[in-house]
Amino acid sequence: MAKKAIILGIETSCDETAVSLIQDEDSGIPRILSNVISSQFDIHKEFGGVVPELAARSHVEKIDLIAKKAIEESGVSLDKVSAIAATSGPGLIICLTVGLNFGKAMASSLNVPFIGVNHLEGHALSPKLHSKIDYPYLLLLISGGHSQYLSVNGLGNYKRLGTTIDDALGEAFDKTAKLLGIEFPGGPNLEKFAKNGDPNKFKLPKPIINKGGCNLSFAGLKTAILRITKTISSQQEKFDLAASFQKTIEEILYKKTKIAFQEFNKINPESNNNIVVAGGVAANEGIRKILIKVSKENGFNTLFPDLKLCGDNGAMIAMVGLEKYKIKKFDNLDLPVSPRLPLDNDAKFLKGAGVKL
Repeated sequence: MAKKAIILGIETSCDETAVSLIQDEDSGIPRILSNVISSQFDIHKEFGGVVPELAARSHVEKIDLIAKKAIEESGVSLDKVSAIAATSGPGLIICLTVGLNFGKAMASSLNVPFIGVNHLEGHALSPKLHSKIDYPYLLLLISGGHSQYLSVNGLGNYKRLGTTIDDALGEAFDKTAKLLGIEFPGGPNLEKFAKNGDPNKFKLPKPIINKGGCNLSFAGLKTAILRITKTISSQQEKFDLAASFQKTIEEILYKKTKIAFQEFNKINPESNNNIVVAGGVAANEGIRKILIKVSKENGFNTLFPDLKLCGDNGAMIAMVGLEKYKIKKFDNLDLPVSPRLPLDNDAKFLKGAGVKL
């Protein structure tokens, strides 16, 4: 019987130190043997956001321990590992360097192939860890650093349909939470906070809602939140503002996702009409509900990664590693870190003042 490939995946692009081992299966859905994630909430809490130098230092201190724990939990000896996959970008350069170098050292010492992985591709393929899904499919990637609609046409083959022209959605959540005094990491806690408020209390802007195709903008919304927080004082008003923010985001995503369906169908008229929603913000319950609603209305099936796989994790990196391993797409040990690595190399840069939509 042929040996089933086992891939060890390493993720250190931001503030999660994560290592996972997965094993290929005949069903086409790999088995997650272990998935260990160490977050740094306590380290960055007093600063209200991730401090790159502190994050990198924590990765250096933890990576060996996290890898050992993942290997122990998997029940697999290192000589059974087929390849090492590690995030090479995008992300914080000093954080990426820790995981990438650790992965290269492991691959070299075990004499197995090394595979550099695009962090965004990890999110794009994460639903393949628990379900079979055929290419092409529409991807909505919403995280702390990225907000994009992409047509996923195959491994390494992506066409961007829309992107944020300023802030990522996760960043808008985190900044709003900070303005409302919600502890870091504020984004995940803002939705709970909002449940105590009136979502119709404040009328907030929806930037570029009627133009720019399925491109997104959140900077104007964030500025409006900043202005309002200077005029309110009661806790109830804070709850109301959080609820109004949550509702506004849902309305923006409803409209823009509807446009993304049309854009996707133009280039993929024969597809199975699947949309994958991935990234840390995909764990937001209200956003999940509104995306399921708009998908049903437009004949699309909605797939989300398991909640524990929405944020950054090693299993999604190992998943891309497995797909690349099958076609023998390996990297040299001199592969550099790429802090701005895109998914669609041909996509136009759409950020900053003066962007034409």
